[in-house]
Amino acid sequence: MPHQSNEHLFNHFKEHGIDLAAVDQQLQLVAPGSPNLPLYRDMLLTVLRMAHDDSDRWNAKITLQALRELDHAFRTLQRYRGRRKVTVFGSARTPMEHPMYALARELGAALAHAELMVITGAGGGIMAAAHEGAGSDHSLGFNITLPFEQHANATVDGTDRLLPFHFFFIRKLFFVKEADALVLCPGGFGTLDEALEVLTLIQTGKSPLVPVVLLDSPGGTFWQDCLAFISRQLEENRYILPSDLKLVRLVHSADDAVEEINQFYRNYHSSRWLNNQFVIRMQHRLSEAALVDIEENFADLRLSGHFQQHADSGAEHETGSYSHLTRLTFAFTGRDQGRLRELIDFINLSENWANREPTHSTQRAREALKAS
Repeated sequence: MPHQSNEHLFNHFKEHGIDLAAVDQQLQLVAPGSPNLPLYRDMLLTVLRMAHDDSDRWNAKITLQALRELDHAFRTLQRYRGRRKVTVFGSARTPMEHPMYALARELGAALAHAELMVITGAGGGIMAAAHEGAGSDHSLGFNITLPFEQHANATVDGTDRLLPFHFFFIRKLFFVKEADALVLCPGGFGTLDEALEVLTLIQTGKSPLVPVVLLDSPGGTFWQDCLAFISRQLEENRYILPSDLKLVRLVHSADDAVEEINQFYRNYHSSRWLNNQFVIRMQHRLSEAALVDIEENFADLRLSGHFQQHADSGAEHETGSYSHLTRLTFAFTGRDQGRLRELIDFINLSENWANREPTHSTQRAREALKAS
């Protein structure tokens, strides 16, 4: 049976005497009035289509395992929905006597002190150090079941803060989905894979823009050498945009890593797409002078129209916890996330908020923008 839309499939099953109206009735009983009912209905129709095809047992087992892992992770992480989280990547083979182990432990402690939860792959090395510093109350471990090397560290082992995953792709999904920021420490193939995948997702707009911090020990050259290669081979050959390098920040201390994350959320809260408009939620309203600067210096980010600031978002289907936030909306091109990061950096300057007087540093920043 060729691929069909779920609505077409619904009619197909009706013609064969299958009462799918009962499915809708049962969904109404389970989740009465839920705005997600059409999504659950399509999920069930997709499963019915797979059952109708009944082509491969392995496909069915993969789907079942994936759904179970997704459901378990959703349920577990619901408890921490209101807390910001930072995913920390790094080598599982970093020994305790290595300077990066101590730095990762300091990072975990600094993140916990800032009321940020620490997500890692729950293994040893950098992961164990970050969790050790953060403590159990501020730790989440996304463990992968492997026959070697990847065993849960002592901080999360045996607790309800450990989520085991069978599939790498689902584990990677939650590393990014739950992250309000990412800190990458030196590591091997796995760390480099995670770093490049995260940057690709953000660069292409498939994942929301969040701070990506490269952390190395003082005097360390791991990320410095990586960035030099990227600049020399990727940027100079125009495989990436020069602004793509704005998506990452290199630091050499735990405090600088946390400051980078905190600065990103100083005014910026979150973003979404709504009716072909890109919406940036902000905690502080921007001044008229800042809006003029944005209109002039970030015109390349919009397809048409103007940047608009709105004080009340309650009328546009925002959830209650977000409805009080000020919004900056524009017809975003969807390209050049590095330039979008520069816009976020601009709105995070307190001097650009309403009822604030610009300082000399802000004036210099504006002059630099106009000159670029």
